[in-house]
Amino acid sequence: MELKADIKWDDQGLVPAIVQDARTGQVLMLAYMNHEALERSTSTGEAHFWSRSRSELWHKGATSGNTQRILEIRYDCDGDALLLLVEPRGPACHTGEQSCFYRRLWGKGDE
Repeated sequence: MELKADIKWDDQGLVPAIVQDARTGQVLMLAYMNHEALERSTSTGEAHFWSRSRSELWHKGATSGNTQRILEIRYDCDGDALLLLVEPRGPACHTGEQSCFYRRLWGKGDE
């Protein structure tokens, strides 16, 4: 199966990739992948992404050691988003938090 065949890349050749802890179900982060990031991720079994701010490929955890071993990659019904089920090796967020989604904007407890 061609990995990229059913993926709808945006006009910059990117697709959003949601990263979820396969064991706990916690959403860890959102990043973007281009063709090369997806190919490297599937060939190495570790998460690689495209940095929109630096315009370069990056291997998650290359400097911090907080890598993400990919157990499965899924894509949604429209083919315009990926879901990576991973085994995290350390915090996902560059702040040291387990998940990048540690701040609450609205919801339970707001009055």
